[in-house]
Amino acid sequence: MPELPDVELYKHRLDETALHRTIAVVTVSDARILRDLPAAKFAEAVEGRRFEGSLRHGKHLLAKLDKGGWVTLHFGMTGDLVPCGEKSDEPPYTRVRFDFADGGALAYTNRRMLGHVGLTDDAETFLRGEGLGPDALDPAFDRAAFAQALGSGRRSLKSALMDQAAMAGVGNIFADEILFQARLHPETKVAQLTDKQTETLFRQTKAVLETAIACGAGSEQFQGQLPQGFIIPQRKKDGRCPRCGTAIGTLKAGGRTAYFCPNCQKPKA
Repeated sequence: MPELPDVELYKHRLDETALHRTIAVVTVSDARILRDLPAAKFAEAVEGRRFEGSLRHGKHLLAKLDKGGWVTLHFGMTGDLVPCGEKSDEPPYTRVRFDFADGGALAYTNRRMLGHVGLTDDAETFLRGEGLGPDALDPAFDRAAFAQALGSGRRSLKSALMDQAAMAGVGNIFADEILFQARLHPETKVAQLTDKQTETLFRQTKAVLETAIACGAGSEQFQGQLPQGFIIPQRKKDGRCPRCGTAIGTLKAGGRTAYFCPNCQKPKA
């Protein structure tokens, strides 16, 4: 699933290939991706306009249109944003295609149709409507705000990190990396954290996401570009801890499979 670093990469692609270019034609190949928005209405609102800026919040990407309004992009489990050329170069599972007047196009792809594309008049109103907490990399999301987002209950750290209503952007894969770097077991309860561990978890949340973005790597894209000390490339059947060489363990946490090192991330008593 695309997570915060992936969507930041998509943002860079949009900024580098689509900004300030007139959108000549919008093609919606499968209108289900627009939810209840008619394809003709979407095309009418976008054709002849330009993307003048972009905003990423958590796993959501919004592209600002000249003359007002935004195109909203959520990528679900399998979404991507791919620059392309002629129609023959169109990537598989393209659901929405933006063709530019000066040539080339930008394709929103989504194999499993779990994401969505839409329109909104106001970005902040849209994000509130999606029930999202603060972005994990927002400079204003400081140590105190992070502790408040985690809460103080009995839920596991894995579940707490993935709660988009508390903190937007971290999903199943990067939650594993953050906990690995913080040396915390995924089933550790929020209430069990010491102040020092909360501080470490906060710092590693920021550091892991920023490192992935700097490396140009996402949850499932370009994992080979991640630092050697990351566990993400070892999230597999025969994976080994990059720190101590122990066989990677798995468990179910928050309904998702968590990968961890049984030696480096020992559970609390």
